[in-house]
Amino acid sequence: MKPFVVALIALFMFLNLSGCKNKGSVDSNGMPKTLIIGAVQSESFDEIKKVREQVRKYLEKKLGIPVEMIFTTDYTGLIEALKSNKIHMASMPPFAYVIATRSIHLVPIVTMGNNGKPSTYQSVIIVKGNSDIKSMADIKARAKNLTFCFVDPASTSGHLVPRAYLNSIGINPDTAFKQTVFSGSHPASILSVKSGKIDVGCTTSTVFGLMITKKMLKEGDIRVLWTSDPIISDPVAMRPDINKGFVKKVQQAYLDMNTEAPEILASYLKLFYHDKEKRSYMVVQDSMYNGLRKIAAGVKDLKAN
Repeated sequence: MKPFVVALIALFMFLNLSGCKNKGSVDSNGMPKTLIIGAVQSESFDEIKKVREQVRKYLEKKLGIPVEMIFTTDYTGLIEALKSNKIHMASMPPFAYVIATRSIHLVPIVTMGNNGKPSTYQSVIIVKGNSDIKSMADIKARAKNLTFCFVDPASTSGHLVPRAYLNSIGINPDTAFKQTVFSGSHPASILSVKSGKIDVGCTTSTVFGLMITKKMLKEGDIRVLWTSDPIISDPVAMRPDINKGFVKKVQQAYLDMNTEAPEILASYLKLFYHDKEKRSYMVVQDSMYNGLRKIAAGVKDLKAN
């Protein structure tokens, strides 16, 4: 089945079976009766699900209205849910946010900060730990005999940034490799490389720690050949038709989490960061993602919605 058909089927199922057909609406003042938050749950980590449930309960208490979490299996479904008013807000990868803002004027409210500056992460290109591929020069020289995987068309570290880098060194991933595929999630990319099903993949190194904790990965299973420049972390963004006063209230709830629910914030941070004491939510501006917009505009044959 062709990828775009699969994506359409997944989107149809999400929009029609999620149980929130009418809940995404707002009243004449832009107020939701129940706040519907969307997020991608492609990684099957129970720890993340548990933390998100804690955040949901915290927001419900702070905002004084019911709060529901709706999960998609891919970034495209999240973007379409925002565009079709099925959800009110979403935590989304930076490139997915950039794609969404091409057609909807989202209002970014917070991102994770580090000592008052936006937290960052990095994209990596990986091979199996015992692979005889030792460098990006090896990949370029042997590309015709290698299989390669991205994560998702709307992924920042799993598509946009590594694609831009490959183009910059003269590799067109659509034609240079024996086969190029999208794995669907970061763990799937890593496990495909670990198992030898894929020769070269890309992902974000922040997932490694989680997979090691879950015993899905051991030190040495994967070797990193290339690491990108820092990427600003995921924004939490709201639809433009939401009441501005309510948007501020939601934003403040996230900002207050550090002092009013530090145990919830700590539960999330320990999954991804070693220096969790320095991190908390901070106000984010749309302009912080202009660098990614510039990268996307300069990438040849970029296939993203």
